[in-house]
Amino acid sequence: MSTAITFSEYGAPEVLRPTEVTPPEPGPGQVRIRVRAASVNPLDLKIRSGLMAKAVPARFPVTPGLDAAGVVDAVGEGADVTVGGEVLGATLGGSYAEYALLERPVAKPAALSWEVAASLVTVGQTAHRVLGQLGVEAGQTLLIHGAAGSVGFIAVQLAVARGITVVGTVGEKDIERVTALGATAVRYGDGWPERVKATAPDGVDFVFDASGAGVLADSVALTGDAAKVITIADMSAQQHGVRFSVGAPDPSGQVLPELVQLAAAGRLTVPIWRTYPLAQAAQAHADLEAHRNQGKAVLVP
Repeated sequence: MSTAITFSEYGAPEVLRPTEVTPPEPGPGQVRIRVRAASVNPLDLKIRSGLMAKAVPARFPVTPGLDAAGVVDAVGEGADVTVGGEVLGATLGGSYAEYALLERPVAKPAALSWEVAASLVTVGQTAHRVLGQLGVEAGQTLLIHGAAGSVGFIAVQLAVARGITVVGTVGEKDIERVTALGATAVRYGDGWPERVKATAPDGVDFVFDASGAGVLADSVALTGDAAKVITIADMSAQQHGVRFSVGAPDPSGQVLPELVQLAAAGRLTVPIWRTYPLAQAAQAHADLEAHRNQGKAVLVP
């Protein structure tokens, strides 16, 4: 037997409890890892609270978590990975556990810490996906709402590296962090459209909303075209004619390995705010809900 964090009802962070479970067995093409780090993503909080119940109905008990990094300890038929390999990837059946299953594991370079390896998967692929969906190109101006958040922080770096002019809305405490990435950071809150206009007098070509902070109407007004705005966090997107981008497996299988190599080479930063023992998953959720974090929270079984 092993330990996993599970919840059997929607609710506050306290519904997350350590539970004794049988380690999962890998199916064809799958591997089982001994988890060394599991990322805590904002989507985990929404699923646990019931906010995503209509879109992603739970089959209780649920082991939350999307991403993990660890050491392969069992291999399913046809999996091209050896026992003992260090890997990372999206999990099947949850990552808040001592053991987890991966279907498309990516090798973890020695230069990448376990915490960063686990934290890169969902947020990195989401940032990459949305930039592609927007079609923003070098020389154009991109506004990123929530530029200091997990997805926004990576999107800023990827966009700047492509020669895109980036303006990011952030809290006061994050202005220096985002400015250091090569973006122009402006304070969010009342009056943000005017501050953005002052920063980008020639206008904004595209908007990436990673905040879900009720900014869509003004974002559409800034670009003049709802098709130039995408959100990953505002459920009112349809009311504004804005695309809501949802996660989907990368069909090429090339995006995550590319992001991993960028991070290992020091060309992509994934800030780790705090690590928690697995048993403190509820505290990690509470801290993220209170917006105490400046970077990723990671569980370490």
